[in-house]
Amino acid sequence: MKRLLPLVLLLLTAQLALAQQDEYVKPGQVIERGKAPGMKYRLLNTNGGIKTYIVALFRGDDILSGMTEFAEKEGIKFAQFNGVGAISSGRLGSYDRDKQMYHIYTVKQQAEIVSFIGNIATYNGKPVVHVHMSVSQSDFAVRGGHLFNGIVWPTLEIMVTAYPEGVYKKKEDDTGFVLTDPVLLQ
Repeated sequence: MKRLLPLVLLLLTAQLALAQQDEYVKPGQVIERGKAPGMKYRLLNTNGGIKTYIVALFRGDDILSGMTEFAEKEGIKFAQFNGVGAISSGRLGSYDRDKQMYHIYTVKQQAEIVSFIGNIATYNGKPVVHVHMSVSQSDFAVRGGHLFNGIVWPTLEIMVTAYPEGVYKKKEDDTGFVLTDPVLLQ
């Protein structure tokens, strides 16, 4: 019995640590500005009103802050994008319908971005950046979901295609989601 006690205590401690790591957040978040001072971008091409940009974020830049500032500066009303790069930390979410909240997975180490896709649409006259991202960590485990926060290291290179027509979002009353409505005209 004395030999089992340390094992039982170890298992209980591990379960307690896992339970404390569970974090849930409601949909909708405020994006802080000024958290991507290293961001640079350039217009590469314009064709029939469609603009193609390259956006580069660097060490310590917050992804959502940088992309939101880019969209505001360029007056983007609708765009799609993809990218490659890496982060030093981040928070990804998967929606739990029973709790009506996002279950958060925290990235606490350097990770390669293996998928980075999203769009920019307009809600209440302002651009909203929506990103889904997957990362591969040092053990090659891949985690992905809705991006809540990501700190770039060393870089994230994003190709953005912006369209002249705006696409707008509206808020759902029951979930709090701000969803794209293709027929909405403002």
